[in-house]
Amino acid sequence: MLEGASYIDGTWAASGERQEIHNPAEWDEVVGVVGLAGSGEVNAAVSAARRAFGSWHQLGPVARGNLLFQAASRIESSVDELAQLASREMGKPIGETRGEALRAVAILRYYAGEGMRGLGDVIPASNARTLQYTTRVPLGPVAIITPWNFPLAIPMWKMAPALIYGNTVVVKPAEWSSLTAVRMWQLMADLFPPGVANLVLGLGSTVGEALIQHPDIRGISFTGSVAVGSHIADVATRRGVKYQTEMGGKNAVVVSEDADLDRAVNAIISGAMRSAGQKCTATSRVIVFEAAHDALMSRMREQLATIKVGNPLDPDTYLGPVVSEAQYQKVLKYIEIGEQEGRLVAGGSLQPANWGRGFYIQPTLFDQVEPESRIAQEEIFGPVVAAMTVRSLDEAISVVNGIPYGLSASIFTRNLKTALDFVERAEVGLVRVNDETAGVELQAPFGGMKGSSSHSREQGRAAIEFYTDVKTVAICP
Repeated sequence: MLEGASYIDGTWAASGERQEIHNPAEWDEVVGVVGLAGSGEVNAAVSAARRAFGSWHQLGPVARGNLLFQAASRIESSVDELAQLASREMGKPIGETRGEALRAVAILRYYAGEGMRGLGDVIPASNARTLQYTTRVPLGPVAIITPWNFPLAIPMWKMAPALIYGNTVVVKPAEWSSLTAVRMWQLMADLFPPGVANLVLGLGSTVGEALIQHPDIRGISFTGSVAVGSHIADVATRRGVKYQTEMGGKNAVVVSEDADLDRAVNAIISGAMRSAGQKCTATSRVIVFEAAHDALMSRMREQLATIKVGNPLDPDTYLGPVVSEAQYQKVLKYIEIGEQEGRLVAGGSLQPANWGRGFYIQPTLFDQVEPESRIAQEEIFGPVVAAMTVRSLDEAISVVNGIPYGLSASIFTRNLKTALDFVERAEVGLVRVNDETAGVELQAPFGGMKGSSSHSREQGRAAIEFYTDVKTVAICP
C-alpha cells in the first residue's frame, strides 16, 4: 500500500491525521494512505517558499529551464507507473492517464524552453538618449490548488510557468488524487532548491483556506468548482493579490443540417464520455438542427450501445467509473431529473448489478430537452448529454449562450459562413469548428468567459500575464 506525505522545504513532512484513498473502480480496495496537513504545515511551506524566492529568481530563466527539462525526463521515465496510479486513484481509463502523463512531460519541456525567450520590450522615449524598456518580474510565493480530474497535467501546467518565470510554489492537490501528486514529487522535487516546489496534502476547507488567506502568498491559481472559485476571488480581491480561477462549463456542440454526421457523433461521444464526463470542457449539450435530428439521434444511440464500460486498467475500456460515491450519487440524481425533463434515448438511472462495487454509470443521452431545464443549464460532471432541437443558426447560438457558463463550444458544418458566424457570436473562451469541445493544445491559451473563468488565461504564452508583473524602466543619460 502506498503512503503519501507533504513535501516542505526539501523534506517529507509526516502529518498526524491520515486518510485512505480508495479505488473508485473497486471501492473495497485501498490504493494508499496520505497524511493530512494542517495550518502549521501550510505556514511552514509558505515560509519556505518565501525564503527560497530571492535566490530562485536570481538563478535566472535559463538555469531554471534546465531544471524543468530534467524534471520532464524523470516524469517521462515513469509515464506508465504514473498512469496506472492515476487510474487506480481516480478511475480514468489507462489510455487517457497515459496520454495525460505524456502531456505533463510536454508541458514541462515547453515552459523549459520559455527560459530562452525575452521577457520585455524596448520602447521609444521622447528623449532620444533615454533607454526605456519593460521587463517581467515574478510575483513571489504562489498558491496552486488543483483538481482530481487531471492529476498529472493540471499541476504541471500551473507549476511549470510559475517556476520558469521565477516564482516559488506551494501546491495543494485534490484529496482524491494526492497519491499521484506525491509520486510526481518523489520523481522530481529534489531537482529544485529547498522551498521552491512545496506540496501540501489536505482538505480544501483547512489547507486550501489557510493557503489563500496567508499574507505571504502573492498569487493564487485554482481549478475546481464555481463555489470555491468565487470564494477565492473574494478573498484574493480583499487581500489585493492576483488570482486566476478555472471553474465550470456546460459545453455545447451544434450540429447543422449540412454536418458530417459520422464525424459529429464521434466527437460528441468522445467529448461527453471520455473521463466519464468529468472535465470542465466535456460535451454536455447537443443542439441539433431539425433536418439532422433523427439521423443524429439514431447514430448516437447505436454508438453509445457499443461503448465498453469497465475497469480503467483494461486498455480496451472506454468509460471508467466516476471518482467517488458522492459524485456517483450526484450524477444519478441528475439522471433522475433528466428522466422527468426529457426523453431517455440511452442509459438511465438503473445501473447493471454486475458492475460490483465500482462507481460506474451508463453513458446516458436525453432528447427533447428544453434549453431552460436543469439538465441543460447545470453542470453535471458525468457521462450525461442533453439534446435539443433548433430551427436556425440564430436559435442555436441563443441556446449556446443562454447559460451562466462560457467555456467551450463547437459547431459541425460544411458552410464557412455559418462557421465564421458561430465563431464570432459564441460567448465562450474556446470555440471549435468540426471538432469536440474537450481539449486544447498546450501552447494555446486556455480559459472561458462568464462564470467559467476569471479574467486570465492559462497555458501557452498567456501564462506569463498571470505569473509576472510588468516593470517599466527608463534610464536617462
